Amino acid sequence: MSKKILAYFVSIIALIVSIGFGVTIGTVAIPISTLWNGSADAGAANILWNIRMPRVVLAGMVGASLAIAGAAFQGLLKNPLADPYTLGISSGASVGAVITLFFGISIPFLGIFTLPVFSMLGAFLTMLGVIGFAKLVDRSMKMETIILTGIIFSSFLGSIISLMIALTGEELRQIIGWLLGSVSMRGWDYVKMALPFMVIGFILMWLSRRELNAMLFGEERAKHLGVNVKQRKMMILIGGSMVTGAAVAVSGTIGFVGLVVPHIVRLLWGADHRHVLPLSLVNGATLLIVCDLVSRTIISPTELPIGVITAFIGAPVFAFIFFNQRRTGGM
Repeated sequence: MSKKILAYFVSIIALIVSIGFGVTIGTVAIPISTLWNGSADAGAANILWNIRMPRVVLAGMVGASLAIAGAAFQGLLKNPLADPYTLGISSGASVGAVITLFFGISIPFLGIFTLPVFSMLGAFLTMLGVIGFAKLVDRSMKMETIILTGIIFSSFLGSIISLMIALTGEELRQIIGWLLGSVSMRGWDYVKMALPFMVIGFILMWLSRRELNAMLFGEERAKHLGVNVKQRKMMILIGGSMVTGAAVAVSGTIGFVGLVVPHIVRLLWGADHRHVLPLSLVNGATLLIVCDLVSRTIISPTELPIGVITAFIGAPVFAFIFFNQRRTGGM
């Protein structure tokens, strides 16, 4: 069995196992056989299909979205510290979502898709802002410049969110919990709302997998190989912004998934984006399903925000990657 086949096999098995644990473990233990047993207890079946299953599916979708966006951004920027969270894109998506809630915006022909559309718009504009400002500061686009620019944008956008919460008093206090990240009490409607945008974003990034490999050697060399660099950059930016915006719209801000998962995938199985992207997608889904399971069971019946769990995992990994980069000076 080749290394790549083993990678897919292990990743898919881990995902299936995490889904099994996610739908069966909780305040009420439900046997896995309830999934296919038509004569199972009606109450247990209702909990499984209408509460736990959409929650697990949504957690998987969000984790997959953030991980594949992180993998694409890291390849595009040739920077292992790039992800939707560290680049401020998650904050931009959050601002778009909070503005929609703050002003009660509802565009008739968009309906329930108004929130994810504004969230994606915020993510995309933030990405353009970070790249544009970083180029103004440093034409060579050094790692430190991009990360610091992302931190600046993230801090500024965070202050906008805080201002809107302060102006509305108690009315939007619930947004604080939402911003910490959660997939709790999200039904199938949230899955249906996010799925179209995530699928389109996935496809845009997947279509650029070979071009991402070429751009790792520099834009000039990629052009000589026949890559339309400007077009592919825009496709990756749009795709990454779409999946990040959709993820933030349904789950709030969840950090470090897009940083940790692609880095581990590259460490274990190489940097070929033909495999990095799909493996990041599968393992990102697994990671967030497990984190969500931990968040709702570790101090049950109290539930922790899922963003707290991912931060506990992600912050040390971020520190390790940064330390290693400073020592080696390469991707």
